[in-house]
Amino acid sequence: MHDDRTLVEARLKRVLDERIRPAVYPHSVPLRAGIWTAPDEPVPVAEGLAAPRTPIEAGEEWGPPWGTSWLTVSGTVPAEWAGRTVEALLDLGFDENMPGFQCEGLVYRPDGTPVKGINPRNQWVRIASEAVGGEEVLLHVEAASNPVVFDWPAFAPTGLGDKETAGTRPQYRLARMDLAVFDETVWQLVQDLEVLGELMPELPVEGARRWEILRAVERALDAIDLQDVSGTAAGAREQLAGVLATPAAPSAHRISAVGHAHIDSAWLWPLRETVRKVARTTANMTALLETEPDFVYTMSQAQQYAWIKEHRPEVYARVKRAVAEGRFVPAGGMWVESDTNMPGSEAMARQFVHGKRFFLEEFGIENEEAWLPDTFGFAAGLPQIIKAAGTKWLLTQKISWSQVNSFPHHTFWWEGIDGTRIFTHFPPVDTYNCSMQGREIAHAARNFKDKGVARHSLAPTGWGDGGGGTTREMVAKAARMRDLEGSARVVWERPADFFTKAQAEYPDPPVWVGELYLELHRGTLTSQAKTKQGNRCSEHLLREAELWSATAAVRSGLPYPYEELDRIWKTVLLHQFHDILPGSSIAWVHREAVRTYAAVAEELEDMIGRAQQALAGDASGGGTVVFNAAPHERGGVPAGAGRALAAGEAPGGCTVSALPGGGLQLDNGLLRVVVDERGLVPSVRDLVSGRETIAPDKAANLLQIHPDFPNTWDAWDVDRFYRNTVTDLTDADEITVVSDSPQAVSVRVVRSFGQSRVTQTLTLTAGAGRLDIDTEVDWHETEKFLKAAFPLDLHTDRYAAETQFGHLHRPTHTNTSWEAAKFEACNHRFVHLEEPGWGVALVTASTYGHDVTRTVRADRGTTTTVRVSLLRAPRFPDPHTDQGVHTFRHALVPGAGIGDAVREGYRINLPERRVPGDTDVAPLVALDDDGVVVSAVKLADDKSGDVIVRLYEAGGGRAEARLTTSFAFTGLRTCDLLERPCGDETAGPAEVTGDTVRLRLRPFELATLRFVRPA
Repeated sequence: MHDDRTLVEARLKRVLDERIRPAVYPHSVPLRAGIWTAPDEPVPVAEGLAAPRTPIEAGEEWGPPWGTSWLTVSGTVPAEWAGRTVEALLDLGFDENMPGFQCEGLVYRPDGTPVKGINPRNQWVRIASEAVGGEEVLLHVEAASNPVVFDWPAFAPTGLGDKETAGTRPQYRLARMDLAVFDETVWQLVQDLEVLGELMPELPVEGARRWEILRAVERALDAIDLQDVSGTAAGAREQLAGVLATPAAPSAHRISAVGHAHIDSAWLWPLRETVRKVARTTANMTALLETEPDFVYTMSQAQQYAWIKEHRPEVYARVKRAVAEGRFVPAGGMWVESDTNMPGSEAMARQFVHGKRFFLEEFGIENEEAWLPDTFGFAAGLPQIIKAAGTKWLLTQKISWSQVNSFPHHTFWWEGIDGTRIFTHFPPVDTYNCSMQGREIAHAARNFKDKGVARHSLAPTGWGDGGGGTTREMVAKAARMRDLEGSARVVWERPADFFTKAQAEYPDPPVWVGELYLELHRGTLTSQAKTKQGNRCSEHLLREAELWSATAAVRSGLPYPYEELDRIWKTVLLHQFHDILPGSSIAWVHREAVRTYAAVAEELEDMIGRAQQALAGDASGGGTVVFNAAPHERGGVPAGAGRALAAGEAPGGCTVSALPGGGLQLDNGLLRVVVDERGLVPSVRDLVSGRETIAPDKAANLLQIHPDFPNTWDAWDVDRFYRNTVTDLTDADEITVVSDSPQAVSVRVVRSFGQSRVTQTLTLTAGAGRLDIDTEVDWHETEKFLKAAFPLDLHTDRYAAETQFGHLHRPTHTNTSWEAAKFEACNHRFVHLEEPGWGVALVTASTYGHDVTRTVRADRGTTTTVRVSLLRAPRFPDPHTDQGVHTFRHALVPGAGIGDAVREGYRINLPERRVPGDTDVAPLVALDDDGVVVSAVKLADDKSGDVIVRLYEAGGGRAEARLTTSFAFTGLRTCDLLERPCGDETAGPAEVTGDTVRLRLRPFELATLRFVRPA
């Protein structure tokens, strides 16, 4: 037989496009339309429904950027359509090639009841399955004219990302507004032909199955009268019935499909628009659930449920009913799908606390899976947090985006820094927006890397980010692939059902140890510096607010601010969403984030002040109480305590002097620092060990600027070639001694470059073995990357970077492609490098990105260079990213062990506070081992008055410590993150004697202790 595949396949495409699909709606009449555009922000539903309308015709422009228009469409069902299925087709001017990221609408009945969303590939609204001739049709549409920010050419700078710069030009032209007959038989024929047509090219040419399908399709096309598609569609379907009924092979891959609409809580739209995106999508999905009995839909992010509960209660009521039926499945158990690299220990824990608690309180559901399909890599501290929240599985697919190395598993155990393992699945379909296309299903089966030992994978299915979720077409195609020869078997299943099956069939999968590093989007560790600073500041202010509020509640009976802290935590957690904290959202989002963080800081500062005033005693006598919120003793003030200052001399010993050859020398008896005539630091000598910190012929605190124009994804990516070109900023405008006292000496260095200016203050403080560096940058560069380099005279093949509840080690070499790909990485408060017996820490108050490289000198010594990433200036999606004034604080700590790095990292982020008063404040809890660090002291969320203490082993070794309380307690329980008692699996108190608890902790183990207080 001749090979006529190309001929038949081309015929199928044309007949489908030009004859069969148009025949799904064989008859239509136009609807009358009227419009009202809200003058500014979205209005309540009742106001939109009642507003006066102006007539509008198809083809007319509508919708300024970020506007809201209320459309009313009306018409009459023609008498001759009686008994037929009738739908309204409402095309707002959609581009069907872009399923999301553009205009959207939510359809309402005249009484304000929501019907469903309309989206680019979901434009229909069912009017009647058996229409009555002469029936009047009246619908309202809340239409959002969200501009297309991600347009062509991709990544082009645009002012559309902020309402303040977007202008007022209408963004869309109203397209089809029709009432139409829906031909169910033709629509079913379309699904038949699409499934088979998409399956054919995925099958081997030499196999019989491909040819059987080809011949059946040809017979079906022959059976269609192109002038009477409706009348001949049933006959065409009969020609396909046989090949559609042939069952799949017993060994076929099994795909658990779950309805899904990944909705970024902010990205190319502001937070307020996400509220409406969620309402539209959930209205769509609850409507689809009512008509498709096999369909299951899942949605993560408790914040999104909370939004529609508050702003769209009529939609939320439908969601709650569907959840109760078990087919609308809350997933993930987190407040938002957050970034997991940059959030601190407590913040990462609270993502699960607030997410899981919301689902428990609202639905009675305990999530067992973490659901993070789009997060930009996963910190090595995360497995322990997941497990401590009572969760046991993780799903993501983002690692499939890595540019260099292909991850070797799809199902595996992921082991964190403490040894905790989480059963993890990467869907081999390689998308969280599966649309049930044949190529996607075939790719999942072919791509699955665990063949031979497992055969289950998951496919999140539906259009996200405003695309409306799963469509009825996807459901129909999945039904045909439930048991179809040549295809994977597809069934709709809840995530928990999938994980249960996957783990049962593959109980001993391979293990991946350490971080799940995404070899992409490395620039997100630096973009939008003010957002990142706001996050870091908020996390530490929350620590203080909880600590001092709990102390004041226990000591003086000051009411504990439960509701305020709950609300603020949720605000901070929201802004850790994986396109806000990483700096990859539009300007509007980050402009609002800066304001929000400022308001959060103001409220928390007030809360801290009230608590400390209640603790500090008499403020009228001129005394001062020093409060130390850090987890280590500082300046004689115990951790978590306050101490009234005694009269006496402040410590001294600092000097600054000019050097004969130029430059300045700073000395405090612990460090001797040279600042040369360029304002650089060629020498930092550790006087305790006699060791020089800086590599020979190098200088530290060297600012370096690189061109930064990645191939794609401007705000997200830093491509390796940026290193090929570098400019060292060595010219100084000013070098001035600005402080010369026995207590501290400081030198100010000012530089100008390009359109920018940087002012740095280098400070040595009496009694401190560190060099503090305060940097202010007035930044007006574009597509540049600013770093600060510290070349160290230190030989090591690895370094430590802080992560949640501990630290991880990364190599300093690039032996393999896996190591070479980590050319930009994340730290929290410190990085630490050491040779046996001597190390160096670089601590930071707000930055996250860094790189570490090594070279061997002619003297065979090793120079290991740490560079902190300060600023970027990408132009998409925010064309003015990071323009303006920024401040940073770092410190170089020579002679530091890992414990010193931990201590100094907390110190720089938790400065002491001085409050008028005269009373010492004992800490609620004290530990006798600095290696065991308290991460939170608070009152229990259930308002019982119990004290919660969370702590962890910070050095990476086993620890035995004694914890002493200064308050009475009647019982002690080891708890999960939600403050519920847990079993013996989580180590905690081994022995309680009076007010003392003896702890035994594994390396990096976290423990949550609940001290039950007397009633």
